Amino acid sequence: MYILKKMTQTQAEDIASNWHYNDEYSFYDMDADEEDLVEFLDPNKRKESTFAVMNGQDIIGYFCFNRVDKGTIDIGLGLKPNLTGNGRGMEFLRVGLDFAKVTYNPDHITLSVAAFNQRAIKVYKKAGFKEVETFMQTTNGGCFEFLKMTYPCVR
Repeated sequence: MYILKKMTQTQAEDIASNWHYNDEYSFYDMDADEEDLVEFLDPNKRKESTFAVMNGQDIIGYFCFNRVDKGTIDIGLGLKPNLTGNGRGMEFLRVGLDFAKVTYNPDHITLSVAAFNQRAIKVYKKAGFKEVETFMQTTNGGCFEFLKMTYPCVR
């Protein structure tokens, strides 16, 4: 059973230093973008919006929840590198969606994903996310295409 707990500084530092993804997914390494890394490691910027996903004593991922407007929560997420590509994405995503619904009571949950990451996009679509738009974003030393997706929260 997964539990979300406010991320500690030690957990943030561990993720930033030790979580490295393989091949093209190294795009998601925390140190791939200096600005993102600084924000992730600053407890004042993480505030109350970043949570470690725990399986017992082990951190298996994280979620960041940011209120866009009264009815929308935007999420960022990361699954521990050695757990990716093994069919665990849906269960992990569901835990974050359920937490967001209970905690923030949004009308919609949105996320943005690199367009090349078809593995994640497949999971998001299966969970009920719909494509909204594509956009270009400068990050990680280049300009990349992203897909914005939205999930309607049924009340």
